[in-house]
Amino acid sequence: MKKINPAGKIVATLDCPASKSYTNRALLIAALADGVSILRNPLLSDDTKYMHLALEQFGISIKQEDRALVVSGTGGLMKCPHNEISIGLAGTTMRFLTTFCALSPGTTKLTGEGRMLERPISDLLDALNQMGVNAHSVKNNGCPPVEIIGGGVSGGQIELAGGKSSQYLTSLLLCAPYFKSDTTINIIGDLTSKSYADITLEIMGAFGVTVDNKSYTQFRVSAGQTYCATNYSVEADWSSASYFLAAAAITQGEVTLTGLNPDSAQGDAGFLNVLERMGCVVERAFKKIFIKGNPLRGIDINMNNMPDVVQTLAVTALFAKGETCISGIGNLKIKETDRIEALKRELSRLGARVEAGEDFLKIHPGTYVPTDIETYNDHRMAMSFALAGLKIPGVRIKNPSCVEKSFPDFFEQLEAIYG
Repeated sequence: MKKINPAGKIVATLDCPASKSYTNRALLIAALADGVSILRNPLLSDDTKYMHLALEQFGISIKQEDRALVVSGTGGLMKCPHNEISIGLAGTTMRFLTTFCALSPGTTKLTGEGRMLERPISDLLDALNQMGVNAHSVKNNGCPPVEIIGGGVSGGQIELAGGKSSQYLTSLLLCAPYFKSDTTINIIGDLTSKSYADITLEIMGAFGVTVDNKSYTQFRVSAGQTYCATNYSVEADWSSASYFLAAAAITQGEVTLTGLNPDSAQGDAGFLNVLERMGCVVERAFKKIFIKGNPLRGIDINMNNMPDVVQTLAVTALFAKGETCISGIGNLKIKETDRIEALKRELSRLGARVEAGEDFLKIHPGTYVPTDIETYNDHRMAMSFALAGLKIPGVRIKNPSCVEKSFPDFFEQLEAIYG
């Protein structure tokens, strides 16, 4: 249990941690490259640790040196793991490795724990089966554990449902240069979280591979391309930055964040615009963001392109004047927990009035009471609701260690800015 102490106006300057999304993509790409890549400023967290350990089972050498990971790629020629690979609760690792396994010889089984075994992956398995890969859910429930019989992927024309997760698309794109023929991925429906596809294409380009993106409805990757080993610097993470931006907004304080790319492909960079709409003052400079909190007003906003900061916004909305309506968030139901239901429950326990549907939340500020916040083993529930404790006395966070998934020293940094 972690008790959060109320704070006055926060005034602080701090660096942001590296991005999990960029780190895990770069790790897998560097593993496929021919030669040694150096990944500078990677995020070292539970999720990236699972990716690191899993890649080593395919014969990839990864060494930590100073503030870098040195990855000796194999040019797409991997070993078959001897044992089942467990990835804990790491969703990106599970999805990205599923296609990667199909490139290795032999049969690989991927499993996880807890909620990971309830998170759907059938759309990705179906896409692989369309290319002749025998990939299936071991329990026939569309969720991990999954078993993939490797030996290569034919490529060709495939159809992929786009509404649940952009990570299925990323999984295919990351490995597509090593398929046997050109690959065209046709997206059925509207692709959710398009910014994460942008991140994938950006990193692939940094390692020398091009992808033809036709308005997020079709992606074409030419076979025969190879990733070039390179020195790559991992961006700072806008999802992690959102908690400190919101801390300034909630306390009407002033926070300066360094290391962030204001022109980032990360959709969560748009959270700055959200806070501006709510009344904050924002100044943008090269690798430097300044925010000043002002009295907040409720807004109506579609957050489909920045799902990982929905919880941050929901808690910020507690302290705004008027209703906040957050829409376009249906895919939150298949995250580390059903985040729509979890937000409704915990915001209500604090004293807000909350309406929820399949893809929306409406938050009406109320009179708040102290409570213990259930995190559902979801790192973003823990970090976002810690912000509520900056204004509401008596807020305690259950299972605070779950933040190790993406931001291991979050609570230390939070305490440092108001201590």
